[in-house]
Amino acid sequence: MVLYRLLVSIASLPVLAALLWRVLRGRESRVALLERLGGGEAAPGRLWLHAASNGELTSAKPLIEALLAADPALQLLVTVNTVTARALGQGWNDARIAIRMAPLDHRAVLRRFLSRHAPRALVVIENELWPNRMALLAQAKRPLFVIGARMSARSAARWAKIGIAQPMMSQITALSAQDAGSEARFLDLGLPQERLMPPANLKTSITVAPGVPLDWPRSDTVLAASTHEGEDATILAAFAKARTHRPGLRLILAPRHPRRAPQIAALIAKAGLRHTTRSKDGPPTAEVYLADTLGEMGRWYASAGLCFVGGSLVEKGGHTPYEPASFDCALLHGPDVANFAAAYAALDAAGGARLCATESDLAAAFATLDADEQAEMARAARAALGPPADVESIATALIARL
Repeated sequence: MVLYRLLVSIASLPVLAALLWRVLRGRESRVALLERLGGGEAAPGRLWLHAASNGELTSAKPLIEALLAADPALQLLVTVNTVTARALGQGWNDARIAIRMAPLDHRAVLRRFLSRHAPRALVVIENELWPNRMALLAQAKRPLFVIGARMSARSAARWAKIGIAQPMMSQITALSAQDAGSEARFLDLGLPQERLMPPANLKTSITVAPGVPLDWPRSDTVLAASTHEGEDATILAAFAKARTHRPGLRLILAPRHPRRAPQIAALIAKAGLRHTTRSKDGPPTAEVYLADTLGEMGRWYASAGLCFVGGSLVEKGGHTPYEPASFDCALLHGPDVANFAAAYAALDAAGGARLCATESDLAAAFATLDADEQAEMARAARAALGPPADVESIATALIARL
């Protein structure tokens, strides 16, 4: 821990400089910066729940609703790492939920944060385990719960190597793992067996509003969902190739970060394709629709019979298969699905998803998977992923331990 604290202290100045630069460029507000430094408007005495970004916050929403339903007097302090997640939470417009940027993992910042907010306990969603945060909560004798905990083999090896996993595991009051592999890794790192709660994957309980689908034939529409830099060019090349065999094919390209829209528009033109852009209110009249907005994924899922799940052709670990599967999309993915390894293994084995590691693989899937095959894959995916997490039981167990 001493080495970690030293490294955090050394890194604090460049991190602060980077945050100030974001404020100066208008990428972040001064209020958000103050919150990252432990300041901002106080929300004392609440249950603190931390969800890193949009995906984690969305997956936590059913649990948050269950907590508030189980204890109507409960109030929450929800912290996030990104300004887009902060905006998402604020958009809920719930007076019982205070949304703040998460404090940096610096002891002085955390002391300021804990003094200002005095949270009753901390509920961590998935894998946001920060050593200083955990240590100071333990010193303050505040419970720490981790729900839907995820630990890849790579991360477990890294935690074991740096030598601070054992004290961190001892500071966890109770943990519910996302899958059996993660549970085993937490136990190997030193989590006491008696602190395990039943496994829960919060992403299985997400419900996404469908919105009004595009007026396109669903079986001839491909959605590239939550793509990252390095994926779009491959997807576009595969789509262009598939259209030579299936001329009516359409593509909805929904990048993970909408700010990349100008870069993606250039790639679309380079691939010899036409497009219209959602943020510019362009009608979906071209073969590619650039869906560069937030909060409309349900609409895109409802519009597409085929869904390529982004973050899997590059080393991002892949995004959730649960949302597109709930809309009966046929799922395609790249080789890196470490974030949902167990889910994708079950999907692939059942025929509910298909691995597409190359441009040629994608082009073949785009060109050949017809409506009947898409429907069969969708049925297999629902069976493979199983029932949603019991968020009501999790909420009741958490409240009983406060």
